[in-house]
Amino acid sequence: MKNKLLLLAFAISFLANAQQYTYGIYFPDGDREDKCNAFTKVFKQKPNYVRFGVRLEDNKLYFEVNNKNWYNALFKEKGDGIAVDIVRRNRYACDKEVKPSQIRGVLLPPVYEINKPGKLKSVSRNRYRVYIGKVPSNLQKEEIEFNLLFLHNKAFCKYYTIYNLEKYPRELLDMGVYLDDITFKNKKITSNKNDIVTKYKKMTFSIPFEKDKWEYKPEDIKPLYDSLKLTDYNIKKIDINAYASVEGSSDRNFILQRQRAKSIAGSLQSFQEPSIITRISTSENWVEFFNDIKKTKHKKLVKLPKKNVKAKLINEYAANLEPILRNHRKAVVVLSLEKKDEYKTLHVDQLVTLFNKAVRADKLEEACQIQNSILDRLRDKFKPEVLKNMKIPKSKKYLRLLTKNCIFKYFVDLKQTLNVEKELLQLEKLEPNDKRLKYNLAVLKFIIWKHKARVIDRDQFKEEIIGLKNYGISKELIDKMIVNYHIIKAEEDVRKNDYKGKDSSVNYVLKSYQNLELSDFDYLSIAQFFTYYSSIYDAINTIENKVNNITVDEDLLFYYLNLTITKEELTNTEEYRTVMLNAINMNKKRFCGLYNSALNKGVTFQLLEDDFLRATYCENCSK
Repeated sequence: MKNKLLLLAFAISFLANAQQYTYGIYFPDGDREDKCNAFTKVFKQKPNYVRFGVRLEDNKLYFEVNNKNWYNALFKEKGDGIAVDIVRRNRYACDKEVKPSQIRGVLLPPVYEINKPGKLKSVSRNRYRVYIGKVPSNLQKEEIEFNLLFLHNKAFCKYYTIYNLEKYPRELLDMGVYLDDITFKNKKITSNKNDIVTKYKKMTFSIPFEKDKWEYKPEDIKPLYDSLKLTDYNIKKIDINAYASVEGSSDRNFILQRQRAKSIAGSLQSFQEPSIITRISTSENWVEFFNDIKKTKHKKLVKLPKKNVKAKLINEYAANLEPILRNHRKAVVVLSLEKKDEYKTLHVDQLVTLFNKAVRADKLEEACQIQNSILDRLRDKFKPEVLKNMKIPKSKKYLRLLTKNCIFKYFVDLKQTLNVEKELLQLEKLEPNDKRLKYNLAVLKFIIWKHKARVIDRDQFKEEIIGLKNYGISKELIDKMIVNYHIIKAEEDVRKNDYKGKDSSVNYVLKSYQNLELSDFDYLSIAQFFTYYSSIYDAINTIENKVNNITVDEDLLFYYLNLTITKEELTNTEEYRTVMLNAINMNKKRFCGLYNSALNKGVTFQLLEDDFLRATYCENCSK
């Protein structure tokens, strides 16, 4: 009897402690739908533009939101509120087992009646906050994060992890401007269209290597030499990504890769006197290995840790896979080229004198070449007085020179857009049908509309864009402009609460972007557009076919990780592991940084709750 009383006393004590630990919060068990129906309905109806999170200031915690109406709809009842779960980083040490739990850390007392007048305070325009607790002194020096328990009538209805996803500025597709030909602001943008030429070009080559050798065959690198046309271009920079096949010692593989990369860099440097900036990166080619192995009877290797794969790839097993492995030993060489400049040694003041002399002598081609050299000097350090000292008569004969000097001011300084537009409109009077002027004016109007610098009649503007075909502007450039038109129109429609119009523009972009020739920079812009206005899965679908490619742009790859790394239905796949290995090869520090705390520029260290993400992190980042 005495033992029974002791057990009963222990049970009562345990329940009392549990009640204190959870502060009377009711945790539904089988009746969640009944208890949380009203809350769930409001939460699911949260508009895309509504944002909320937790802010830490002087160890005090605030719930912040940008929309009072949604906040007031969510917290209507007396028992509606928020509790904070403070989670420690040490919960996720790679040598520990992570045990699933409703509460992952230290639960703070819940805060109720947060809809009462005066509770939610305005911090700035469209930013409001309410006090929800304080970090205990014993946790203030630890690496911690803050999760939210949303409560409805004191019942636990939703556990919410705060993610710190990297932000990118939303951009238009790069339309470039006409100088001599189309020149793009973003130097990553390239095109193989005949009518689009840039002063700066990029060329990409893949050079194979034989097993355990760092010498390349002359016939494998000859196409690279043949394509350079070094009579017109110098190599400004070389990016060499050297890849080894995955079998064998990693240390040996890295030595081979660097030798391969250096041999290529040295060979290319021998072709010109100006020194070449060279960047070399090395990695084992796990990305293409896993992509290729999925199609064979050896696909089970995809699920193994890298060290286990290496242990299998020996002797006869490796020999059987040699037809696949030999394709992975290579160097991907990206050359950044710039046109040779015969005036490069002259001071800019000397060039201005030569330019004015050529103009006076009506040697317009020579003047154009000198002008290009001058403008190239001004790209990094713009000096308006230099352009003022270039004496160009205001006549149709010199329109090309006048247009280049004018649009260049916008090219280097966006704040000059309105002034440059006025100057171009004056030049248009000299030649109303000049295609360069018409195109550049359309580009400027996009910038003016996007930044709301002036009211734009968008119907009339759309007609102007379509009408550019009458002046010889290519369909490819016009189609890109029409997509940009709908990108800005969608934003304007939202401001006007015209959601039907916004949806129409989103659908147009969704149907049209695949028909455009886009750079990785443009794909990033399209994905951001869909993320903001449409289903996030439209954004994912836009770029998912590119992220398994070892030559994908780094920002595009990491943006894809931003979109997907919190979605368990995607991360727990073999394909996603390949994406992560691509990111690790490209920038291991940046990838591992995703698992830092949200307060330390990471997404969240709670990604390590996911067994698949945890395995990849511990295999590649914990050493």
